[in-house]
Amino acid sequence: MVTYINRSGDTYYLHQGKTKTGKPRYSFSQKEYGTLVETIPDGYEIYENPNARVYLRKVSPKIITDEEILIVKNSVSALSKFEDFKIVVKRNQITIYAPDRDFETFIEPFKGYATVSYSKMKEVYEKSVYYSEEMRFVLVDKKNREFRVDRMCYSGEIDWLELDFGDLTELVKKYCPHLGRESFYELM
Repeated sequence: MVTYINRSGDTYYLHQGKTKTGKPRYSFSQKEYGTLVETIPDGYEIYENPNARVYLRKVSPKIITDEEILIVKNSVSALSKFEDFKIVVKRNQITIYAPDRDFETFIEPFKGYATVSYSKMKEVYEKSVYYSEEMRFVLVDKKNREFRVDRMCYSGEIDWLELDFGDLTELVKKYCPHLGRESFYELM
C-alpha cells in the first residue's frame, strides 16, 4: 500500500474512490479504510504543500528550470531576513512561502526552562509552523526567460500586486532583500 510521512511526522494512506462518472479518484487520509492503493498510478506524484497537507497530483510538464529555482532559493537565503522558508514551483510560477513566525520568536516563552531541549523545540516548531505565500516569480516570456515579480497584498482588495518584469537574476537581487522586512509593505 502507498503510504507517505509528512514533515509533521503524520502517516498518510492513499485511497481510491470513484467519481460520479466512474473514473478513479485518489485521496490521502490518515486512516486505513476503504480501498487502499498498492502503487502510485502512472502520471501521478505525491505532493506535500508547505503546510504539510498531502495530495496525489498529476505530473505536469516542467516549465521552470532547476537553475531558475536555485537562483530564487539562493537569493532568498542570502538576501532576505528569512532563515526558514519554502519554495513551491507550480506550472510557470516560483512562489516563496514565509513562516508565520521565526524560530526565535517561537522559543522565547520557553527560554529558562532547562527541561526543554533546543532540538525538541526545533522539532515542535517544524511541526507547527504555518507558511503563507509572500512573493512569486511568474515566467511570462518562455523564449526570452523573462519573469514578472508579484508580492502578496494584504489589503483584502486583491491577492497579488504586480511589481516588475525582466530578468530573473536582476529581479531577485532587487526584491528578495525586502522579504521579512518592513520595506516589503512599501513595494508597489
